[in-house]
Amino acid sequence: MTGAADVEAVWRIEAARIVAALTRLTGDFGLAEDAAQEAVAEALVSWPVAAPANPAGWLMATARRRAIDAIRRRTALQDRYALLAAGPVAEEDVDPDRIDDDVLALMFISCHPVLSPEARVALTLRVVGGLSSEEIARAFLVPVPTVQARLTRGKKTIAAAGVPFEAPPAAERRERLGGVLSVLYVIFTEGATATSGDRLLRPDVAYEAIRLARTLAALQPDEPEVHGLLALCELTAARFPARTGPDGSPVLLAEQDRRRWDRAAIRRGLAALARASARGLGPYGLQAAIAAVHAAAPSVEATDWDRIVVLYEALGRVAPSPVVELNRAVAVAMASGPEEAMALVDELVASDRLPGSHLVPTVRGELLARLGRRAEARAELELAARLCANQRERSVLLRKAAALA
Repeated sequence: MTGAADVEAVWRIEAARIVAALTRLTGDFGLAEDAAQEAVAEALVSWPVAAPANPAGWLMATARRRAIDAIRRRTALQDRYALLAAGPVAEEDVDPDRIDDDVLALMFISCHPVLSPEARVALTLRVVGGLSSEEIARAFLVPVPTVQARLTRGKKTIAAAGVPFEAPPAAERRERLGGVLSVLYVIFTEGATATSGDRLLRPDVAYEAIRLARTLAALQPDEPEVHGLLALCELTAARFPARTGPDGSPVLLAEQDRRRWDRAAIRRGLAALARASARGLGPYGLQAAIAAVHAAAPSVEATDWDRIVVLYEALGRVAPSPVVELNRAVAVAMASGPEEAMALVDELVASDRLPGSHLVPTVRGELLARLGRRAEARAELELAARLCANQRERSVLLRKAAALA
């Protein structure tokens, strides 16, 4: 007997290939996704009765038939029907280990510049990652109808813009690759530290981003920043087992049991970082290099903070942002003391480049506490707690503030 969990597992692995192949054959992104979903629905009914020998091939063949049925109903599109009907696909013709440019094209379509950032994330998780609307809604704590509306608008936008099903030409691919990487980075970051809700981590979201990054690295092996992003994700995820306690409460870096860090993930991350370093590190590679310094250190005190400061300075030159400056200030505090770091943070406060963020008062409160200015530190940490939308992070901030009373 094959249950819903088995159907879900096969779909999660094969979704991108099936939707990509159907989109190439039909030229209709929305139709391909709908036909694939209908095949999954049929599998939920059929597989418990008679499990197929080749599940991926069964899904592809069934989805193709559903696409043919849909096009047959569109009498004005007989030429497309003839194209599809000309060569039926047998289940055994689908190679589950095959990764080709169809998947790459699907990634670029899902992350096309004509789409809003929210639609890019939703479409990537849906059609490339195989997640359902309900799973995406849970991951980003938004209502299911919101996700469904984003998906519908996204597919309509792609159709209206006449986006062709193809990976961009080599001349354009590198330019648009940044958009694909940024979507995967957003997905992973949300999984690594949830922006809101009652959980610090959403490992399922983070690991989905890693899986997609691995696929992209296999398809684009000569792009250093693809490997840089993969390295960053692997090295960051390696700390997941030690970042929360048994009750889900956050465990700060200084208190983590580093023996629980995933050494296999660290090895994979370092290997990806080595490939990213071949032609000089970009923004993702530099962040991965910072994560590698942490991975190599036996403790917070023994960490090479001077090197981390240098890496943040380099990151600030190639990808300047207030968050990078704030992280550099934290590293400066560890390397040189809180006074120098406080000056950097106060510059950020004066420029108001992170309005409404809990990050600045969090760092400022920590620095004030180290300087012995306890009342000011407590006020900053209480402010940070009010601004923080994640319940787990908020509890840590309030606990620190209470300790300064």
